[in-house]
Amino acid sequence: MNNIMNRYIISCLFFLMLFNVACQKFLEVNPKGVLSETQVEGPDQLDNFVIAAYSHMSSLGFGTTHNPWIQSVRSDDAYKGGGGLNDQTPWYEMEIFTATNPNVGNNDGPWYLGYVGISRANTAIRLLNNVDVADFPNKEQRIAEMKFIRGWIYLGMKLRWKYIPIIDENTPTDAVVVQEISNRPDDMINDLPIWDWIIQNFEDAATVLPETQSEKGRPTKYAAHAFAAKSLLFRAYEQNDQHQVVNVNAETLNKALTHLDAIMTVDGAIFDLQADFGDNFMVEFDNATKESLWEVQYSIDDGTTDGRINRGNELNAPWWAPYFTCCDFNKVSHTMINAFKTDETGLPDFINYNNTEMIGQQYVQFFRDHAFDPRLSHTAAIPGYPWKYDNNLLYEESGSRAPFQYGYFNSLKEQVHPDCDCIFRPFYVMNSMNEKAIRYAEVLLWKAEILIQLNRINEALPLINRIRERANNSTQRLHKPDGSLWMNYRVETYKPGVNCDWTNEFAWQALMWENRLEFAMEGRRFFDLMRWGQLEPVMNAFINKERTRFDWYNQGRFTAGRDEFLPIPQPQMNWSKGSYKQNPGY
Repeated sequence: MNNIMNRYIISCLFFLMLFNVACQKFLEVNPKGVLSETQVEGPDQLDNFVIAAYSHMSSLGFGTTHNPWIQSVRSDDAYKGGGGLNDQTPWYEMEIFTATNPNVGNNDGPWYLGYVGISRANTAIRLLNNVDVADFPNKEQRIAEMKFIRGWIYLGMKLRWKYIPIIDENTPTDAVVVQEISNRPDDMINDLPIWDWIIQNFEDAATVLPETQSEKGRPTKYAAHAFAAKSLLFRAYEQNDQHQVVNVNAETLNKALTHLDAIMTVDGAIFDLQADFGDNFMVEFDNATKESLWEVQYSIDDGTTDGRINRGNELNAPWWAPYFTCCDFNKVSHTMINAFKTDETGLPDFINYNNTEMIGQQYVQFFRDHAFDPRLSHTAAIPGYPWKYDNNLLYEESGSRAPFQYGYFNSLKEQVHPDCDCIFRPFYVMNSMNEKAIRYAEVLLWKAEILIQLNRINEALPLINRIRERANNSTQRLHKPDGSLWMNYRVETYKPGVNCDWTNEFAWQALMWENRLEFAMEGRRFFDLMRWGQLEPVMNAFINKERTRFDWYNQGRFTAGRDEFLPIPQPQMNWSKGSYKQNPGY
């Protein structure tokens, strides 16, 4: 769907062989295949190694915890869904937490795939370092792109497993040497050095990358600033060995603020909120919004066998004949639906929002009885309401395979219209809509969060209100054929002294809530709660409430000091021969 994706096609099939690595030696960074890095004869071949690193991004989330929706299932956003508890059991084990252990399924593969991508980036950087810029004028920019990609993969792995081994372009390629690299050396007293290394990748990239890219899959300077800010923001919430937040580092917050300001001071013609929230989740807006700072690129009908579609979401379409064939995973939780309600003032009810029920067909009256933030209709597919804004295609209860276990509400953001020419459906349903990895809305809310933490709450207020104003105005796609709205939509901004008291405590609640609604079902929620040190109280309150709705939650419990991170996969512990240290509690 973009120029760089077309270039992937030229060499992707060849380089998939080039970079295959044996599963038991996933960190061996010397690629195996018909061509090795020692056989590169000229600079004209270097871009193929760069393209090979890019090509891996679209497969990184294939059935793995790298995919954003798996993180939604681990949070209070979503239920696993599918055909029941035994359908993809590892994700059920992850969502109830108590059944997760180092041998849990769907955990080793993501670790392996992450390091395949890191290996490709490292190989490209090594080769680029050995060429003269006079022979390869794009040398420095391509190195910056590879540092960005490497940082992006490492950031995802850091958030999932906390302690991960750092392998870079200077690491010896001998497998025995790599095998001895610890994920947490004895002299590493906390995880801050890992954060610093990830941040350095993005900061190095930001100093070199251009402001714009003609090939949309390539990151810009501002994308690097955004990921540097994100990494610094997480680093600022310093954790002890039990994953408790023990300090919020103001100096680190201010460093993040510098990166955010580098984005926000740019001409508004480059970055801004889209006028309508729904634009962010329509395939026709791929690489075509002011709001997106960087997107993971997908494509179809591109010369490859099946296209480079988003296989990570192949289970998420509803089980809804004749429109979709499979598989009804990633169901919006009742708690998440309730969070979109607004009270008589047009504000959220932070305390009592989850005291209403929609079990069975009670939901029909539920949606008539309450007012809602319009973002609900952009986030959740609800029976009796339009699927992807088509008034001639109302979603049906039959799209849910196991409503007695997971309810009737499907995640809508990652879905497309069934007539879209972006769909590939041999049986599972995949599409080629891009994944917007960073939106300008995040930049605004990150800055608001930092300002609140720095006791500058009045400066945070207009940033949060900008998000709410956009939400309130995002109803143009939500009208019935007669012109009336499908629901009672109402969102008000925060008006100190009128509808709220803008204290530090209230501002923080508003900030957390706005993150929750703006990025619902986008895989952010679990990591936000982790950063804030809120996972244990929030997740146990969620589990306790949901077990009154679905009895399978009786087995659920979040254990602080363990469940904030996934276990290091046992196959990797075995492979390291004692070099790796397991996360606590596993």
